[in-house]
Amino acid sequence: MNLHQFRHIYFLGIGGIGMSALARWFLAKGFAVAGYDKTPTPLTRKLEEEGAVIHFDDDVNLIPAPFRENKAQTLVILTPAVPANHTERQYLVEEGFTIMKRSQVLGLLTQDQYLVAVAGTHGKTTTSSMVAHLLHHAGVSTSAFLGGISTDLGSNLLLPHQEEERALAVVEADEYDRSFLTLHPDIAIVTSTDPDHLDIYGEKEALIESFRQFVRQIKPNGYLLLNHTADLSLAEAVNSSVTVIRYGLENEELAADGVQIAEGAMEFSAKGRNLLLPPTALQVPGFHNVENALAAAQAVSLLGVPTEKISSGISEYTGVKRRFEKVYASEKRVYLDDYAHHPREIEAFLHSVRALYPEQRLRVIFQPHLFTRTRDFLDGFARSLSLADEVWLLEIYPARELPIPGITSALLFEKLTADKLLLTKKEALELLNKNLDYKVLATIGAGDIDTLVPEIKKILEEKDHVLE
Repeated sequence: MNLHQFRHIYFLGIGGIGMSALARWFLAKGFAVAGYDKTPTPLTRKLEEEGAVIHFDDDVNLIPAPFRENKAQTLVILTPAVPANHTERQYLVEEGFTIMKRSQVLGLLTQDQYLVAVAGTHGKTTTSSMVAHLLHHAGVSTSAFLGGISTDLGSNLLLPHQEEERALAVVEADEYDRSFLTLHPDIAIVTSTDPDHLDIYGEKEALIESFRQFVRQIKPNGYLLLNHTADLSLAEAVNSSVTVIRYGLENEELAADGVQIAEGAMEFSAKGRNLLLPPTALQVPGFHNVENALAAAQAVSLLGVPTEKISSGISEYTGVKRRFEKVYASEKRVYLDDYAHHPREIEAFLHSVRALYPEQRLRVIFQPHLFTRTRDFLDGFARSLSLADEVWLLEIYPARELPIPGITSALLFEKLTADKLLLTKKEALELLNKNLDYKVLATIGAGDIDTLVPEIKKILEEKDHVLE
């Protein structure tokens, strides 16, 4: 299919982080773009500023008339989060519009490009943004479709130089709904294969098999960069011409050396395939982010970026919104925000926070994401969250799911061994105004907990100013 046969692109779920990157691509290419989402967000407001027409009620009449009246010239892009009984979705299906999933469109956009695809149940957003940043920093013409807002790029989309438009692409390859199986990368990075999305896969082995299918799609003579924690069977699943490079903090073909924390940065050097990275400072904290940087450095090295450019690029990398983001810092306290929503992600985040701020009282405000994920990893959530001194637990954010009887935040609350409170978002804000008995505060979760971030920052600024 040639996407240029369409003039109008309509998004069902335009405010999603992956969908919005595609919407920005089509806007940049001169297509008319419109869409629906449940609620306005800073991301939808930004898209409107860039030219998209967006509405927030499920009403067919709100789809712009040129889109409805020119069926042959309208492409509908759908996210799996939009339910089958959605009124607009039903209308578009019944009327015979061309409808494609986001992943299918991404596959079409990148099919003729040299493709770096980053997969994994955690770490893929940071790693893919690092790859895109390092290439951009080195002046390599690159398009990138990311699952988060890169603070370096100021966007989740990077466009290439016009004269080299088809040269190179970097994408975040999402395992949800097996979306990444539309991609055929030249270089694939797999950051992790921990169980997740069991509402889709049912069991871990089905998830692993999906990852095996993904790596089988690496093009001949390509590369697989495989994290040391990932399932070993992936290395055996690739085409015989594909080179597998395992990476980790130590004892791997691609390994970090001399990792230490210095003035809030992660300092390390590295040895890999045709890669000898000198001592380099990564400003984004976390031992897991050192591993992400290793994979990104090796990928761009394979693409011919010189070592000195890689080192300086890592030093200048500032991260992704809501990934170990330092929202506020004063002499009295620090406030961090992170998207972690799986027990292993929370564990990695809190271990790194403890290493950065040893002996400091740590308060965490956590919002569970999905009833199924809370049910499937209940004990893991309890263990990882209990690494904090104090946990303020919010209600489960349902996202695409209906409630499951008996699965509530109260069930998780009972298993926590840290000091704990079960609160609404409003109660948490009110209590923060009164209780400042901590040195480090972290908000964690993938739901709408991010709406609290500016309000919490304002509270801290006001309180610390009054206390000076």
